[in-house]
Amino acid sequence: MHAKALRHLRRADPVLGAVIARVGACPLKPHTEGTHFDYVVRSIVYQQLSGKAAATIYGRVLGLYGGAPPTPAQLVKTAETTLRGVGLSTRKAEYVRDLAIGVRSRALPIDRLHEMTDDEVIETLVSVRGIGRWTAQMVLMFRLGRPDVFPELDLGVQKGVQQLLALRKLPTPEKMTRIAERWAPYRTVAAWYLWRLLDLEEE
Repeated sequence: MHAKALRHLRRADPVLGAVIARVGACPLKPHTEGTHFDYVVRSIVYQQLSGKAAATIYGRVLGLYGGAPPTPAQLVKTAETTLRGVGLSTRKAEYVRDLAIGVRSRALPIDRLHEMTDDEVIETLVSVRGIGRWTAQMVLMFRLGRPDVFPELDLGVQKGVQQLLALRKLPTPEKMTRIAERWAPYRTVAAWYLWRLLDLEEE
């Protein structure tokens, strides 16, 4: 699936190419189940939490709606106290309801994200309270399957670059962006291998 990207990355950066050889094939593919709205709600729930804790809370949120992701109309009707009761923080309860209100009123064209450019997707999503550039990039990478997204604010990717290049300290987002230019137009795949590099070092 990513053969062309891997050929490019190996040619452009032999050091990253060595990581690719150690890790093996990239199984990265977009998360296509459900709607864009479902995915963004899930992304908000997962922010700043470990995977296990986030999955537990998200499961409880789904439980409020019979085990299915809520529609914007359902979320708008759900009191913030109810959402906090299943584990969402006060802020996240506000954020998911704000998102739902924007989508339901058609002020936020979330159902058209796949038709937008990367920059347009980021601009659209960061207009929602509680959604920053990092979350928008995760939507681009893992929901929309965009091939050339580099999450320069992601701590794991920063640590991966530090390890890859044997840097004495974590690179700044600006330095990350400059370094990643060599991996264009497949920076999404490069980022995936940087995450996996950390996994290798922990084994």
